[in-house]
Amino acid sequence: MRRTVVPLLLVAVLAACGADPEPPAAAAPAPAAQETGGGVNTSPDQQRIRAQKVDAIAAQVPPAIAADGKLLVGHSGEGAPPLGFLADDDTTYIGVETDLAQLVADVLGLEYTSEISSWENLFVGARSGKLEAVFNNVTVTEERKDVYDFATYRVDQLAWQVAADSPITTIAKPADIAGLKVSVGSGTNQEKILLDWDEQNKAAGLKPAEISYYNLYGDALLALKSGRIQAYFGPNPNVAYNVAVGKDTKIVGTASGAGPDLQGLIAAMTLKDNGLVKPLNEALNTVIKDGSYQKVLDRWGLGNEAIPESQINPPGLPRQEG
Repeated sequence: MRRTVVPLLLVAVLAACGADPEPPAAAAPAPAAQETGGGVNTSPDQQRIRAQKVDAIAAQVPPAIAADGKLLVGHSGEGAPPLGFLADDDTTYIGVETDLAQLVADVLGLEYTSEISSWENLFVGARSGKLEAVFNNVTVTEERKDVYDFATYRVDQLAWQVAADSPITTIAKPADIAGLKVSVGSGTNQEKILLDWDEQNKAAGLKPAEISYYNLYGDALLALKSGRIQAYFGPNPNVAYNVAVGKDTKIVGTASGAGPDLQGLIAAMTLKDNGLVKPLNEALNTVIKDGSYQKVLDRWGLGNEAIPESQINPPGLPRQEG
């Protein structure tokens, strides 16, 4: 396997910064003039779906977190639609992750505030206690559970994306990537799966994949469309949104983010034993039951990633040997 690290390119639509303002209290359908990508509202006026405070759950929030009346949530500026991205004003950070964090904050009776940082700094911020929660497509893993607590809110699906005119029709098993030029995010769960597939191929005498790494999803898309890579392996939400809006790529396979033997789960992350995970879990189950959770997922085209119940620290992606 040849491992290529590609320098960061400036793709403004994916490089988010700043905090998201407080939206209106009432949610209403977005005006058609503000919609793009098949009806998705990408304007700064998000008119978010909101939830009601539940006193019994709000009372469980640790005093140190509830003291300022705010829930500081971390999101990554390296995200992409529909998870987290810049609105049409190139300033406001929007997406399914901000919407779900808003719902949870509502139930907890706290003001949702956000901090946008790099992927790595989300973990640093949560570990230090600076970030009270992280909503950022984080998969539950056994290693992460040593340091953080998790309350699940979506299934973790990955997708294989190729150019619309690519002769590749299916990627479902290791042999399907033998000899291909593929891209994946460094340090991600999908990288672990891809590297394992590549090792299986080499052990079977098949050609190794040529794996390239890009700092931003937008960079990988440019490489895919220019033919520098043949396939991209990444989070299903990003890929599905891009395929629907761009019309110039297609999905040729999906997989659990935890590998073939375990359904990966996406969760809200907080510092282990800080007392917040239980109210996060109960808040999520509240919005699941009242239907506002499903409305948020459907709004961003992710209704098929819904879960019936939020769990605390379920089995996660296994530890890596060595």
